[in-house]
Amino acid sequence: MINITHKQSTHRKAIAQAIVRVSQQATIDAVVNKQVPKGDVFEMAKVAGLFAAKRTSDMIPDCHPLPIEHASVAYEIMGLDIIVKMTIETIYKTGVEVEAMHAASVVALTMYDMLKPIDKEISIEQIKLIEKKGGKSDFLNKETQALRAAVIVCSDSIFKGTHHDEAGKAIIEKLKNCGIVGEDFAVIPDEKELIQEKVKEYQEKHFDLLIFTGGTGLSPRDITTEALTEIIDRRIPGVEETMRSYGQLRTPYAMLSRSVAGYAGKLLVLGLPGSTRGAAESMDALFPHLLHLFRVSNGARH
Repeated sequence: MINITHKQSTHRKAIAQAIVRVSQQATIDAVVNKQVPKGDVFEMAKVAGLFAAKRTSDMIPDCHPLPIEHASVAYEIMGLDIIVKMTIETIYKTGVEVEAMHAASVVALTMYDMLKPIDKEISIEQIKLIEKKGGKSDFLNKETQALRAAVIVCSDSIFKGTHHDEAGKAIIEKLKNCGIVGEDFAVIPDEKELIQEKVKEYQEKHFDLLIFTGGTGLSPRDITTEALTEIIDRRIPGVEETMRSYGQLRTPYAMLSRSVAGYAGKLLVLGLPGSTRGAAESMDALFPHLLHLFRVSNGARH
């Protein structure tokens, strides 16, 4: 199965459709009037669909087992078509599209099985997804792709050339995955004055997003957090808490991080850990959801 350990749980919803097409009005009448010899078609098929939704991962090899927190079946009759609509919801890391389509398919197959003694020309048509919500695509749009972003690595050793940067590259790659191409990148020593100068520089350049990596640990030499705290006008505690809680689900060392987030004027500033893993996990924790700030807050846009 695909690795989804880096993903965050969000509210996911999917609606799938299947059409059971019968060959005569008498079949429709028998279903509506509950005169089918095998029993109440709608209720039996509904139960089968609920079972199917919860057992999807047992049938489809690459489907992850996940908590089904809502499942419902709706029917609509249009001429000789019985339209099945299956709705599935969960709060999890991956979507429920396959669960919805699998359940809709089983509803339709159950109806076929119950109706075949009285109608030999039934067909199942148009099993498809008709709606999905809650995935990464919900948080991406063309507006956020136009953001101006910069990444700054704060490290004495990388600045001197004794070590190679990987954290900055990881951040840039994560931004690209969100459709944001970093317009600037720099490596500077972990010095308060230089860090604060960079913030002022990108404010003057009218950038939207400035991400620092490094200098957020507990060593006396790690002063990025202090430097940013002094120059940030409005901190965003929820963003900082999200990074820390996300990291602690993956390593207990995350509790030692002093990551910071907030606005310096209209510039959104993030201070992330300097380790490659810490930086990448912080980006996974925040993006693309953080981009919502640029859509709803006039104070974050120019």
